[in-house]
Amino acid sequence: MTVGDVGPPPLARASVDRAARHRTDPQWLARAWDRSRVLVVDSAAGGRAFVRDDGAGAGLGLVLVGPEQAPAVAVEDRIFLGTDDDGTPIFAVDAVLSAAGSDADGSPAARLVTVRDVGHLLGDRDAGLFTTAAALVSWHARHPYAASTGLATRAVDGGWSRVDSGGARSWPRTDPAVIALLTDGVAGPAGRCLLANHHARRGDGQHRLYSCLAGFVEPGESAEAAVAREVAEEVGMTLSRSAYVASQSWPFPGTLMLGYLAYVDPEQPIRPDPEEIVRARWFSRAEVSAILAGERVDSGDGFVVRLAPPASIAAYLIHSWVAD
Repeated sequence: MTVGDVGPPPLARASVDRAARHRTDPQWLARAWDRSRVLVVDSAAGGRAFVRDDGAGAGLGLVLVGPEQAPAVAVEDRIFLGTDDDGTPIFAVDAVLSAAGSDADGSPAARLVTVRDVGHLLGDRDAGLFTTAAALVSWHARHPYAASTGLATRAVDGGWSRVDSGGARSWPRTDPAVIALLTDGVAGPAGRCLLANHHARRGDGQHRLYSCLAGFVEPGESAEAAVAREVAEEVGMTLSRSAYVASQSWPFPGTLMLGYLAYVDPEQPIRPDPEEIVRARWFSRAEVSAILAGERVDSGDGFVVRLAPPASIAAYLIHSWVAD
């Protein structure tokens, strides 16, 4: 199987050396903090951080501050993300942020965003940093107690583990999920893909958001089996085959999205699950191309079609299929 050459998924990019060997060396981490750059992320606001235009035409970049400008947190709550190309250590801390503080770095252009908002607009380094930091601060915020003992935990290993008073450890978990773009396998403008409007993303009074089918991999299940099950559950169709395309992190709060192209016989009836799907229908490659070009396409029930947000792997799968 081939797809159009559109590069890696937007949140599957990174250039920072994670330097995991330093995570268990508290003396090295303490020295590294003094010469580091720090990314401040607000877990309570969905993992938001500040970005700004670099003023040099390179687009958006994360606002990183020096350790003296970073919010005061306990030493163990400094999350070590890795080292930059020049060896500069980079940390993340979790703190409450507000738009009123956007000029703290001297730049009135700074604004507060999530990975979902700007992940596709960031360079490789910042996309990787923001995705990792958002996932980690969310995990720490949601795991103040050990699941096995109920005891309070504290962060260790540069923020990559938590431990309770009895020594029970836990590590950041990533939940695998599959996401599939259904197609009829036909080449050219007449080829079609099936997209769905989910209840969780109904849209507004004028638009309906159409995207791929997705769901978590269940215990004892392969990713390919999960694709087939989700397609059957959500639209009542049977796959002829599926093919893995790419993966990316989706830190809301901690998912690894496994992207697939799935092939179905378009003569099968579409039977949407009323609990999950508002509407599902076939779109030609020409229609999807028009939507991506900013043209208005009616969903068939009086609403204008909008597609998945550009930072998502759903958008990546759609773009790949159109470019194929």
